[in-house]
Amino acid sequence: MDLFKRTGKMALGSRLRLMTARITDDAAKVYELYNVAFVPKWFPVFFVLAEDGGKTITEIAGEIGHSQPSVSKIVQELITAGLAQENMESPDKRRNIVALTEKGVEISALMKIQCADVDAAIESIISEARQNLWEAIEEWEFLLDQKSLLRRVQEQKKLRESKAVQIVTYEEKYQTAFKALNEQWISTYFKMEEADYKALDNPQTYILDKGGKIFVALYENEPVGVCALIKMDDPDYDFELAKMAVSPKIQGKNIGWLLGQAIVQAAKDLGAAKIYLESNTILKPAINLYQKLGFVKVVSRSTPYARCNIQMELKLNHEPF
Repeated sequence: MDLFKRTGKMALGSRLRLMTARITDDAAKVYELYNVAFVPKWFPVFFVLAEDGGKTITEIAGEIGHSQPSVSKIVQELITAGLAQENMESPDKRRNIVALTEKGVEISALMKIQCADVDAAIESIISEARQNLWEAIEEWEFLLDQKSLLRRVQEQKKLRESKAVQIVTYEEKYQTAFKALNEQWISTYFKMEEADYKALDNPQTYILDKGGKIFVALYENEPVGVCALIKMDDPDYDFELAKMAVSPKIQGKNIGWLLGQAIVQAAKDLGAAKIYLESNTILKPAINLYQKLGFVKVVSRSTPYARCNIQMELKLNHEPF
């Protein structure tokens, strides 16, 4: 159809629904062809009952991948049509067992001939087509189980938006943003401490003049994220990753990841062997980001921050990040 040439792959759902409607319409006529009074949407539930015998609605739903309300509705329609019955006796005394009636069993026998013809017809389409749709559907189902379409779209959105983010080195004009962005997240979860003010009020003397770095993330030329690499006087660590903050209004654009990459690369360029950081486990997105960057938890060390309850390190291999 010309519409789908114009919309492209974003109309996948609509195209599949149209194909489903086409096949479902033909399926209803196929049942008429074999003189079987049956509604196509009943088939998955009916098939399970015909092949496996009595089952609960929960078991049927699990078997066919439908919701329990959906299965319950179809079961009631099968009961109304005289093809199924419920509250059957079972060895383990489970209640509300659904099974085919005698009429349902007879219909099942008639449908076996019909199903063989339908199967052969579909095989003929497969043999004529360049791609095997049946196998492709199975592969797509597997891939969507691994990662949903929504998740994939979210990733593409984040990737596209992250390309509009610039990571630049700190300049004095960014001091207000450096302090405000950090004050915002610290005050949301904790309270500002003396060590915070030392770094945020005097980044030039406290961080840069001592050999550290500060990076700023710009989105549409506005500073929306910051992060610092602070030189440490420590026998175990060369630098500390600190003062990472991203505006809550602009999150979801990979800004933290881009800042983290810039910090790690800067540490490598400065010849660092290990980077240290301090955080709090209630900041789950931040902890996940640090782990993604390669940081691992270390045993507790002394810290000037009351809010710190986790400390992490990253060993650098000096390969391109």
